[in-house]
Amino acid sequence: MRAPSTPRSARCSSTVRTRTGSAPAASATCSQLPARAEVVAAVPERTLDRHLVGFVDALRRAGVAVPVGSTLDFGRAVAEVGADTRGGVYWSGRSTLITRPEDIATFDEVFELHWVGGVASLRDVSEPPALTVLLDDGPDAADSGDEPDDVRDDVVSVRYSRIEVLGAKDFAECSDDELAELHSMMLEMRLSGPTRPCRRRHPSRRRGRPDLRRTVQAALRTGGEPMRRVFADTGVRPRRLVLLLDVSGSMEPYTRALLRFLHAAMVGRRDVEVFALGTRLTRLTRELSTRDPDAALGRAALAVADWSGGTRLGDGIGEFNDRWGVRGMARGATVVVLSDGWDRGEPAVMDEQMTRLGRVAHEVVWVNPLKATPGYAPLARGMAAALPHVDRFLEGHSLDSLKALAAAIAE
Repeated sequence: MRAPSTPRSARCSSTVRTRTGSAPAASATCSQLPARAEVVAAVPERTLDRHLVGFVDALRRAGVAVPVGSTLDFGRAVAEVGADTRGGVYWSGRSTLITRPEDIATFDEVFELHWVGGVASLRDVSEPPALTVLLDDGPDAADSGDEPDDVRDDVVSVRYSRIEVLGAKDFAECSDDELAELHSMMLEMRLSGPTRPCRRRHPSRRRGRPDLRRTVQAALRTGGEPMRRVFADTGVRPRRLVLLLDVSGSMEPYTRALLRFLHAAMVGRRDVEVFALGTRLTRLTRELSTRDPDAALGRAALAVADWSGGTRLGDGIGEFNDRWGVRGMARGATVVVLSDGWDRGEPAVMDEQMTRLGRVAHEVVWVNPLKATPGYAPLARGMAAALPHVDRFLEGHSLDSLKALAAAIAE
């Protein structure tokens, strides 16, 4: 039986075969745990790998955020350091499965119960099928038929998608090649904002109000006899979307990726406005209107004179309110501020300007790339002053978080 293409965990035998694409499989066998008080409880060799996966499952059930693909890293680490000591298994797991300091205490408790406590999960089980982990190099790898049929019948296949992992990776940690790949993925993204009623009505079948003008027009075609009544329903139109991007120095690791996202938001839409927030406000709607992303970003770079400089968020939002926002651009619109909240201005200014913005906008969304950082708290002065006036506070550190933002805007 073959498992789904991208599972979060899977049971496996004492042999883990790993390959990329059609490359030959490599084996790593975990040694048996000895029965000593200071080491992990004895487990038959043929069931050890299954218990490694069971331990990962127990961590996830306990609420630990174990990254995708870490199960394989855990098995490799145990194979390298050996499973003959408690410390070897403990540190292999802690170094590969734990990404947040607050999960360490839970890890220790689950480790004691699973390995040292001799719980039911350590009982002997029948020999499971081998686990083959296929490291996909591209979207077409999942359809590869290079594996022989006699192997496919008795192998559980778990596919590790590099694209999936890249989508969850923080922009600040990506290499130039990874950012280029992420930028190409953003070309396929589209933002569809929420709709609002408008005065213009459209024909409808037995819904809405009777449309007298169209009813009379239809009667003229039948000798003046109104053979059928025409109805008109309230029309809808997309709400305007206003995007304010912080281009200060503290946002530099995320600016390029976010600017690509803003360009994708403008493609095919006329009701999107983009501004850069730095030491001053710069309108970028015209510069980003071209469909060529490289040309659009080049024009934007020339238009903004204060890239990676300081920022006065409160003053910048105030300038937007004075020149465009309260004059109509933000009225009934969805306004998205993409910033980490670091502001050199006075918090009182930020509080006042966010209050003005919230009065005219349909919704104010704040996207902060630092929100995904473990232990983050909105303690920056600008962020703390703005937060009470924000309808949604979202992450914006990765491609997956931007997809979640696009879905939230469309609601």
